[in-house]
Amino acid sequence: MEHFKHYINGKFSSGSERFETLNPANGMPWATFPSATEDESNLAIESAHKALYEGPWSSYTPTQRGKLIHKLGDLISKHASELGDLETRDSGKLAVETRAQSNYVSDYYYYYAGLADKIQGEVLPIDKPDMRVFTTREPIGVVVAIVPWNAQLFLAATKIAPALAAGNTVVVKASEQAPAALFKFAELVEQSGFPPGVVNIITGFAEPCGRILTTHPKVARIAFTGGTEVARHIVRNSAENFAHVSLELGGKSPMLIFEDCNIDGAVNGIIAGNFGASGQSCVAGSRVFIQRSIHSQIIDKIKERAKNIVVGDPLDSDTQVGPLATKHQVERALSVVKQSINQGANLIFGGDKPSHRKEGWYFEPTLLDCPNQEFDCVKTELFAPVISVIAFDTEEEVIEMANDSAYGLGAGVFTENLARAHRVSEKIQSGIVWINTYRAISPIAPFGGVKQSGGSREAGIDAI
Repeated sequence: MEHFKHYINGKFSSGSERFETLNPANGMPWATFPSATEDESNLAIESAHKALYEGPWSSYTPTQRGKLIHKLGDLISKHASELGDLETRDSGKLAVETRAQSNYVSDYYYYYAGLADKIQGEVLPIDKPDMRVFTTREPIGVVVAIVPWNAQLFLAATKIAPALAAGNTVVVKASEQAPAALFKFAELVEQSGFPPGVVNIITGFAEPCGRILTTHPKVARIAFTGGTEVARHIVRNSAENFAHVSLELGGKSPMLIFEDCNIDGAVNGIIAGNFGASGQSCVAGSRVFIQRSIHSQIIDKIKERAKNIVVGDPLDSDTQVGPLATKHQVERALSVVKQSINQGANLIFGGDKPSHRKEGWYFEPTLLDCPNQEFDCVKTELFAPVISVIAFDTEEEVIEMANDSAYGLGAGVFTENLARAHRVSEKIQSGIVWINTYRAISPIAPFGGVKQSGGSREAGIDAI
């Protein structure tokens, strides 16, 4: 068993209350974590507030801040494999994915390190003679970053890096599910040389930790990634402190496959966009609309490719789909797939636990062919490797179907027709639309959704 500690005010603490977490690959306990009490949650916020207004952080020049952030990026890159393996043991995500993502996270810190001394105000030639007005941009204050388990290092980076570049201090609430990588990250923050209290990393449950972090009067901004229901609680809680709130929420993203697409490219996009991360991605393109003329051809190719997908140990480099993060996710996927079949969906393959994995929380890559969108598998964000396919005839029809959702985070359009690509992407109600690719990200490009997927943007200059 490994034992992790909170990082508050530049010190590591075991905490007065602890809980254990299970390895999704075998269902066995492997580590313990502190669960933040009311006092510990308050201490993290007070430490961040003091570091901003009384500590040395406020006297750092933007260039000095940038150099520290860049150093943190270097340390993340150096320890990427270790960070990735920790995340794999804790969440069940494939090691080849977590190591690569951990290494890429450093680019977000490099990007914002470079932006730190490029934040500037304006001089305004107002309508009063002999007077000038100038504006200056100041830190907003203590930023609370609340991140889910499925990509904690990446989702934390999109909040921490711009906050630090702009001169704020941060309290990070790691998810109580699989928080190990962020506690290792805390050690790198310490090695980077940030003053005590500038970055604080804790974990805990909604009560009291989540409540304190979202209602405390010294919190100026709440940056949240997670589910819609939790977001509603956070918005209500923020009425207590009037903190600015940014939300990046769930999705049930559509992929539109037109008959003039590159067939093999579209199949690659469908498989990578849904079976990558074992389907545990907020932008998973799990509603796949295929033009009727190529509907059977695409399904046959996906089915053929699926025969060779290796489901296994996430630490094994040959594995392509690992376990889900929790037993509850497996049970939910089983229930929704069964209900969808009862409703009339056609099961092409999968739909059950793999027979060769007796231990751990595994679920087979699954494909369901649905006559329309009135099926549980089409409407429900599953966080599992489950694809729902629906045939369409016309461009107008598929745009209407794609937009018929409470969510609007990501979307994909596969076509070789450039005019169609632009025309359709402009009509899709989504924060991001990929053309002939899927799940590609960059620190330079803003990311976020519309409708119940949130309305805020992370990454890019927008985050500053």
